[in-house]
Amino acid sequence: MTRILLPTDFSKNSLTAIRYALNLYKDIKCTFYLLNSYMPPVYHTEYLMGSPAQIGLGDIVQENSMNNLDNLKKKLEKDFENPLHTFITHSALNVLSSEVTRTVEAEDIDIVIMGTQGATGAKEILFGTNTVHVIKNSKCPVLVIPSGFEYEAPGQILFPNDFEVELNKNSLSQLLKIVNTHVSQVNVMHVYTGDDLNPVQLKHKEKLEKVLSKNALFHEVSSNEIIAAINTFQVKQKINLLVMVQNKHTFFERLFIEPVIKKIGFHVTVPFMVIPQL
Repeated sequence: MTRILLPTDFSKNSLTAIRYALNLYKDIKCTFYLLNSYMPPVYHTEYLMGSPAQIGLGDIVQENSMNNLDNLKKKLEKDFENPLHTFITHSALNVLSSEVTRTVEAEDIDIVIMGTQGATGAKEILFGTNTVHVIKNSKCPVLVIPSGFEYEAPGQILFPNDFEVELNKNSLSQLLKIVNTHVSQVNVMHVYTGDDLNPVQLKHKEKLEKVLSKNALFHEVSSNEIIAAINTFQVKQKINLLVMVQNKHTFFERLFIEPVIKKIGFHVTVPFMVIPQL
């Protein structure tokens, strides 16, 4: 049984991510946790102290959240009608990233799937603030789905890797489940910038070759910038899913702190899975 957390703010973007998840796992027995975290629109000292003006406000917001979740659950059960899928709704007065972290641990979640942007997402931003916080704090893989992305089976997966981190079947369990279900090919891309792999990197590469087995092709690409290499690879070959390990040694952290990323033109146009460094 795969346990999948689906955060939602009931926006079109979050519904796109949920529909992607149901299609991606249509042949796998799953429990989907539909999560909506909320804060009263006026949430400050007066509310916490029980000011007469604020009494009942939280109850109204909670009731709306629960009703919307119930309606969403019914719609998904009607639209997809999959006996392999079970839905559980969860409404919480909390910040989204904190509630995701709590739920992942409490429910032993295998993967979080969410949209890149919420209801008020700006197109020029790579990932919304909530998405960034969830990715950075998550102890399980997070799969983010671009706004408006139409589902397509992940036949070709791009996995940029510097082999700095040892990966095994446990850390790659969700990726392997997707690969095996959809008979995907994993394109492991190492960007060569002038330095040969050291003994530790070579060891990690050999381990990864064994874990991915016949499902992987390894590419050595010469480039001064990994983002440019990713963009070039996607032009040459149609990619359906991008996978990255959250590793301080890679460019991943820089995605969120370096303005230069926007200048380079790194745009996530396919689903993007982030695997935590365990």
